[in-house]
Amino acid sequence: MAAGLIYREKYIYSDGAIREMILWQLPGKTPDRPHGLKYRLYYGLNDGTFIVRFDNESGKGDHKHVGGREEDYHFRNVETLVADFLAEIEKARRI
Repeated sequence: MAAGLIYREKYIYSDGAIREMILWQLPGKTPDRPHGLKYRLYYGLNDGTFIVRFDNESGKGDHKHVGGREEDYHFRNVETLVADFLAEIEKARRI
């Protein structure tokens, strides 16, 4: 059984920056994804340069990239994930 798309949203800011959120439901839980979700939350430029990214690629588990830093991310639930992502975008847009 393949992963099923459960949410996809893309928003383009007036300055051309892009926010994209994609979440998939996996057929089961894995050690890297004990919540059974795969996700990629992206904020950056339209040329693919990211400013903020939250993801959980296979082999790495939940983590986030902010600027040039990568750090672990403690996944609680989807609502908190999205709130944390939006908060990081707000910080980045203020700088």
